[in-house]
Amino acid sequence: MIDPPDPYDRFAGEEYLPYEGPLHPRPPGWETGGPAPEECEACRAPDDAYVWVSDRWRVRSTQRPTGLPVVFGLECRPHLDLGDLTNLLAAELGVMTVRLERAIRSLPGVSQVHVNRWGDDETHLRVWFLAEPEGPTNARGRYLPAWDRTLPAVPVGDWNDRLALVGAWLGGFGGRIVVAPRRFDWQPLSGHSAAELTESAELTGAAELPGAAEAGAELTAGSDPGEGR
Repeated sequence: MIDPPDPYDRFAGEEYLPYEGPLHPRPPGWETGGPAPEECEACRAPDDAYVWVSDRWRVRSTQRPTGLPVVFGLECRPHLDLGDLTNLLAAELGVMTVRLERAIRSLPGVSQVHVNRWGDDETHLRVWFLAEPEGPTNARGRYLPAWDRTLPAVPVGDWNDRLALVGAWLGGFGGRIVVAPRRFDWQPLSGHSAAELTESAELTGAAELPGAAEAGAELTAGSDPGEGR
């Protein structure tokens, strides 16, 4: 007699699964319910822990780089779950979802954006946006969250740049950008003094560029090049 096939074997052969079989089922756990509003992590988190904030919405990232290009969470400020949203927040959720998806999809190295809402042990709405990496890879499909834990973490500098770009995109519609772009530690070219570089710029017409004279005066006065960004 031939034994029937193990129903879990089909998962082990799936192209997009980041693990090889055989796989074994795990006993299910039991939901315990979400925390009260006074104990809610999302309610207690300060705005500085986010990438972008507004009066009714906040966008956060993971605390550190992970395997995917970037991962964001969209939260409403009030302690409400999806089905508890007011008509205004429900309408804005659709706008914010499309707006954030477009911002993430515009990033270099991102081919697609997965939008998920997991609320198994939470009562405060958080919608997750996972950036699918671009290129010949099988890190896609329904197992993308598992790939996020399996792939090597992306470089910190690239990750921070992506956060700043998404924050700037959202900031164009209002709210406040929390994450600033990375500052470059500029150094003069080896073997050239600052005076020589200034003379070279004048000869090539760089001083005639719009705003070049004003920018040069500010830098000479010792102002911060990144101030106001």
